[in-house]
Amino acid sequence: MSKPDSIFLRALKWIQKSMVLTVVVPHDPFDDLNLDPSKPLIYVMKTESISDAAALSEITESFGMPSPYEPLQLDGLKVSRIVCLEGRKPLFGKRESGEKFINSFTSLLALHRQCPELDIQLVPVSLYWGRTPGKEDDSMKAAFFERENPTWLRKWLMILFLGRHNFVQFSNALSLRLMADEHGTDKRIAHKLIRVARVHFRRQRKVMTGQQLPNRQVLFASLLKSDAIKKAIEEESVNKKVSVEKARETAIEYLDEIAADYSDSFVRIAERFLTWLWNKLYSGINIKGAEQIRQLHHDGHEIVYVPCHRSHMDYLLLSYILYYQGMVPPHIAAGINLNFWPAGPMFRRGGAFFIRRSFNGKKLYTAVFREYLDQLFAKGYSVEYFTEGGRSRTGRLLAPKTGMLAMTINSVLRGIERPVTLVPVYLGYDHVMEVATYHKELSGKKKKKESVWQLFGALRKLGNFGQGYVNFGEPINLQHFLNEQAPEWRKEIANDPDQKPSWFTPSVNLLANRVMTNINGAAAASSVTLTSLVLLASEQNALERSQLERQLDLYLALLNTVPYTHYASVAEGNGKSIVDHCLSLNKFVSTKDLIGEIISVDEKVAITMSYYRNNIIHLMALPSLIASCLVHYDVCDRTRIHAIVMDFYPLLKAELFMGIDDVPKHVDCILDFMVEQGLLSGSDQLVITPHHITQVLLLAETINETLQRYAIIFNLLAINPELERSGLETDSHMLAQRLGALHGITAPEFYDKKLYNTLSVKLKELGYLCSVENRSEVIRIRDNANKLLSSSVRQTIVDSVAAEHGQ
Repeated sequence: MSKPDSIFLRALKWIQKSMVLTVVVPHDPFDDLNLDPSKPLIYVMKTESISDAAALSEITESFGMPSPYEPLQLDGLKVSRIVCLEGRKPLFGKRESGEKFINSFTSLLALHRQCPELDIQLVPVSLYWGRTPGKEDDSMKAAFFERENPTWLRKWLMILFLGRHNFVQFSNALSLRLMADEHGTDKRIAHKLIRVARVHFRRQRKVMTGQQLPNRQVLFASLLKSDAIKKAIEEESVNKKVSVEKARETAIEYLDEIAADYSDSFVRIAERFLTWLWNKLYSGINIKGAEQIRQLHHDGHEIVYVPCHRSHMDYLLLSYILYYQGMVPPHIAAGINLNFWPAGPMFRRGGAFFIRRSFNGKKLYTAVFREYLDQLFAKGYSVEYFTEGGRSRTGRLLAPKTGMLAMTINSVLRGIERPVTLVPVYLGYDHVMEVATYHKELSGKKKKKESVWQLFGALRKLGNFGQGYVNFGEPINLQHFLNEQAPEWRKEIANDPDQKPSWFTPSVNLLANRVMTNINGAAAASSVTLTSLVLLASEQNALERSQLERQLDLYLALLNTVPYTHYASVAEGNGKSIVDHCLSLNKFVSTKDLIGEIISVDEKVAITMSYYRNNIIHLMALPSLIASCLVHYDVCDRTRIHAIVMDFYPLLKAELFMGIDDVPKHVDCILDFMVEQGLLSGSDQLVITPHHITQVLLLAETINETLQRYAIIFNLLAINPELERSGLETDSHMLAQRLGALHGITAPEFYDKKLYNTLSVKLKELGYLCSVENRSEVIRIRDNANKLLSSSVRQTIVDSVAAEHGQ
């Protein structure tokens, strides 16, 4: 494509520049794609277009990439920097012959035949002027603006009205050298390249714009014709003794209450507001793993996002990030409590569909909701729901609710052909607006009902919230998961579609656990979470600044050298920059004396800061347990450490949704790291080096409250082997309250009854409940737990358990 030297083309480019605002996907092509700046690069575009080339030139200039107007110089030859699949569509008449474009690819392949060292990178570039998907009953607006092959007149109308919503998407580069070496360089290969490129661009457009949107009333009419809803309407008529027509009206009311009413126009307006909001609240949003999700969309997967739930911000943040990463915001299952004016109608236009907290045996509502969810999957819309049900009040993941997962698996069993993939998402914040409210609720204050006044109150509190974190975890393909759990599931369902398989409920529970594990596997160890973790492990929640920085440097090195998973992320920088960032957010207190600077947690907000610590405590659980072994045993070899870790890991896994594949190997990697860092000396017999005793003590303290809970539980089981679940949960909770009162333990999760319920379930699975046979194991684990506690805490637990059981 020639450089715009004429006055006309330069003027055209200047006019366009003033009208266009472009978002680039991915945001840093060299970082996120396999581009090699040392190799020649040529852009592949679907259609010849002066306006597309002008928009691309603005972007390439900002990224330091070759300009599309500058030809590629190869041994005295000038090669166009852009190759296209087809010519521009004329206002009248036929499009230019495709032979010219085939010859462009053939010529490039021929160059690789002539020059063995040459390796041109072909980089597909897609441009979208607006992202309106259109409606199934195609509207005049869709016909006017959103066509894949617009004439120059229509293109200028699109730029005029949609230029502020221009998206440029770069894709992974294709090596022409690899193509030439493996497939040849003749014209047949050029044809194949063009065919593959056409499929690529078609899929990219589908990822960017999404499926066509249904007419809401037509959708309702279609759903009401389904066999499941018709049957439910008839049952409602009989059970409630009302007419069929009245029952049908109830079904329509349910549909109207549930169904989203997604509007691309509203999303474009909301995008501007959210851009302003994020810029006001956050100094940056850190994203990890978006490229793999974009690829899943590109490969035709039905995507179900399953994020953790920290804040009401979660709905907005994930949709916004997906939109700016070149994907369509999902339809979101939102609690019916959010369906208040004006938030409810706005959420609905943004893709939210509303779900009641409990179906309460309402068969008609259940049938309507299931059919609506099935329809979303069948039409290819991505969906989002929170498996925790509500927002976490402690910062830890809550035990999962399985209802939506069960419905999703049911939809797969009913015959969705395309792969259905769950995408766990970790959402984290340097500041969660609701944290103060959470702790009031945990202390007994009644939860306030969401309202417009709460919304205005929240807006008044907007300030510097630091950074946000969106990490996409390891995806779970449901068809593959079902193949693992029940290899003959397709045959079973075909033989008896109405029968619930015996493996269904256990599989749903296992899937729910895997989702939560994969969310935690994508955790973000941020400045605030790491600093909270260190300071809350110290006496009086305060450390001399240089000591705090050294401890943070140690944790950063550990998490980078021995990563928890490849999906997790770790704050950039060093201990000093992390402390500076936290102080800029007013999260911690800095005081200076003649000796130096002290960083501390204000006593009034110590409980609040435990929320942020709990976001990532699972990342440091094993290192802390290892450090605790090293601190409390005079002689500690690797064998003893491995044995103690394997005793406690099943409980840690259940409580913290941990998912380390090879625990012994992970333990050895941590020990090797500690030796390399000089914290330990020795190879098998390990000893803490005197210079690093303080660092190891601080590391050990992180797991201390968890070990205290385990000590309570195993002391109870050792003294009463036949103790049942309900008794263990009640006694453990009561003794935890006593221990907390005597030793000043304030962490909310220490008194969480649900946590003891989770642990009792796991203990029953392990055979430690109501079992005399395993008493020797229980006593061994009790002795290990007791050994890892301070003498005062250990004595309180032993005396309290003895008093409780009259011994």
